Amino acid sequence: MLNFLIWSPDPDMFTIPLSWTGFFGDRPVRWYGLLFAGGFIVSQQIMFWIFRTEGRPEKDIEKLTVYMVVATIVGARLGHCLFYNPGYYLSNPIEIIKVWEGGLASHGGALGIFVALFLFAKKYPQYPMLWMSDRLVIVVALTGAMIRTGNFFNSEMEGTMTHSDMGVVYARFTEEVLTYDDRKIDNVTFLKGGDMVSDEPGKHPITAKITYNRGVQLGQTEKEFFENNIRDALFKYTEVVQHIDFGKGQPLAYKFYEEDGRAVAEIYGLGIARHAAQLYEAFYCLLIMGLTLWIWKNKRFKLPQGFNFAVFMIILWSLRFFDEFFKMNQEAFEENLVLNMGQILSIPLTLAGVAMLVLFMTKGKVTMSGDSR
Repeated sequence: MLNFLIWSPDPDMFTIPLSWTGFFGDRPVRWYGLLFAGGFIVSQQIMFWIFRTEGRPEKDIEKLTVYMVVATIVGARLGHCLFYNPGYYLSNPIEIIKVWEGGLASHGGALGIFVALFLFAKKYPQYPMLWMSDRLVIVVALTGAMIRTGNFFNSEMEGTMTHSDMGVVYARFTEEVLTYDDRKIDNVTFLKGGDMVSDEPGKHPITAKITYNRGVQLGQTEKEFFENNIRDALFKYTEVVQHIDFGKGQPLAYKFYEEDGRAVAEIYGLGIARHAAQLYEAFYCLLIMGLTLWIWKNKRFKLPQGFNFAVFMIILWSLRFFDEFFKMNQEAFEENLVLNMGQILSIPLTLAGVAMLVLFMTKGKVTMSGDSR
């Protein structure tokens, strides 16, 4: 039977020990960064295969990769800054370059790729923009799937409430609040079930189980800390309240006990099941990759140049439009909009795809392979 998932993975895949050098601290390697970079690496290998299949020099893919990496990062960053918070970033332009602090927009990344393809085609005229686009969309879809999977591991871009037994309870930020600067804690786990109940669909009893290091005793000081500091923190942070309801306005529901010679604290709340919107997008990106790969492999000698690109634009951005109904808004100003910014930006891109498909099917004189129709 399907049920909700409590999701609280460590966003760090592993840590590179560098503190021994005396110059650097240990550097964590995050799932998001690895999947982001991995998308480009795998995509490059697929493009090598495509070029080999069509008798094109593979060395040109190395040049194209540089264009794509720079265009994606710059475009996605500028898109986030200008589409979602232009007032702040135009007043503080130095903040735009702080990519490491987060904030990338896929619509901006798409526009960046369009510009890069145009510039690449200008410099290397043997690769017309539409010819290259028909192949590049295959790997763009794959990279999109990997990036959205990275968003899921980062517990970001969460979905709206499911109002059902199914969904994901995002508990990572709650875990970070509970363990913040507390070296006495060994680990925090989240369990289904607990003392708090609700009749509201989509809210499910869960327990945050805090296991302490051996030798730690929980007494009156810890009791007061829970009833004041921990309680205030769990009720204060939006990232907690949006995902776990600990009964704001009520005394914190918790208890202390010992288990296997260790002190344990349990805090009871209601997990709020939400859509795994990141995985929805990752899934349909994989489907788009499969479709565009099939079209290139089986139909490139018959269909007009630009067909794959147009199909990609129509399917991706129309699905993205509907997928946004299952996502929480990224910025506060979107609460007052009928459609959120992701949907507003998806509409013209979808329509552009439709217009291109009609144009290519009726006026196209060259096939995807580059031969005359």
